[in-house]
Amino acid sequence: MIKTEKKKRILRIVGIIMMICGISVLSLFAYRKISREIYLRSLLEDNINFEIPCLDIKVPVLEGTDNKKLAVSAGHFLGTGELGEGNYCIAGHNSTIYAEIFNDLDKIKIGDEMYLVDTDKNRTRYRYIVTEYKIVDPNDVGVLDDFGDDRLTVISCTDDGKYRQVVIGKYDKEYRNK
Repeated sequence: MIKTEKKKRILRIVGIIMMICGISVLSLFAYRKISREIYLRSLLEDNINFEIPCLDIKVPVLEGTDNKKLAVSAGHFLGTGELGEGNYCIAGHNSTIYAEIFNDLDKIKIGDEMYLVDTDKNRTRYRYIVTEYKIVDPNDVGVLDDFGDDRLTVISCTDDGKYRQVVIGKYDKEYRNK
């Protein structure tokens, strides 16, 4: 009888310890998710934003394309166009390991709208209409060139990571921050 009581007590203690461990792990994941969300909101407020409404994509665009920046946002290729001028090129991850920014990019269609939203007081919106979607070799950097028009070029890996998907949108000069 005493052995049975002792076993029950040990099992109860082990159960309590397991519950505490489980709650601790869940709390850690919740904390990380919440802190990431707060950080993302501050990035969205302080930086240019990129949006594809039909794919429910809204991400900040940081200057540069190093791994640290691409882990949390899209990155603007240094030396490429400006908002509404030249070939404004951005990149972002299509991955479940890194930031899942462009996981649905392959669902975009010709004619879809993409926006760059400036950090100015009015949050000026630049609308681009998708004119092309293609898959290129990772070494094909020609998509970053200036083509003499005003466009947005979005680059991300394909699902298998072997190639790059490229979305090109032409700037809609007639659009006025609607």
